[in-house]
Amino acid sequence: MEFKAKIMDDAAVQRSLARITHEIIEKNRGAEGICLVGIKSRGIPLAKRLFDNIKKFEGIDVPLGYIDISLYRDDIAEQVNISHSAGCEIPCDISKYTIIIVDDVLYTGRTVRAAIDSIFRKGRPKSIQLAVLVDRGHRELPIRPDFVGKNIPTSKTEMVSVKLFETDGETGVCLYGM
Repeated sequence: MEFKAKIMDDAAVQRSLARITHEIIEKNRGAEGICLVGIKSRGIPLAKRLFDNIKKFEGIDVPLGYIDISLYRDDIAEQVNISHSAGCEIPCDISKYTIIIVDDVLYTGRTVRAAIDSIFRKGRPKSIQLAVLVDRGHRELPIRPDFVGKNIPTSKTEMVSVKLFETDGETGVCLYGM
C-alpha cells in the first residue's frame, strides 16, 4: 500500500476525542451510569483517553473495560466452548449501565457486532452506544456510530491506519491505497 494522505495529526485526534467526550456527556445527561469498553487493541487506549477526559470535565471515574473480539468474529472458523468471560473484562454490573463501545475505525461493522455479542454474554446493559475515531463507510451490517471523530470516505481498496502513542509511539491517522 502506498501512502496517500495524513488525515489527522496528534492535535486533531485530541480535539476529536475532546469533542466526542462532550457529546457522550451531553447525550447521556452526564457521565453517571456509563461504562466505557475499548475494543482491543487501539480501542482500549482510546477508551482510556475518553475516561481521562470525563474525569477532567466531570470529575468522576466511570467504569472502564475492554473486549478482545477475536473469539467472537463470525468470519473465523467454527468456535468451540467460548466461556462467558473469555476476552471481555467489564468491571461493573452491566445491567445498570449504558455501555459505550470504543474503537478506532468503523468499516464493515463486523467487529462491533462481535463486541455486542461479547457484551451480551456478560448480561444485558441498559443500552449500548458506539464511539469511533474514524468512520470510513462500507458497512455490511446495519450498524451506525453514535459518536464519530471524523468521517473519511474511502474506496474498498484503501486502508485507514490509526496510530496511537500508547501502542505505536506516535499519534495520527493516515490513508493508504493502491
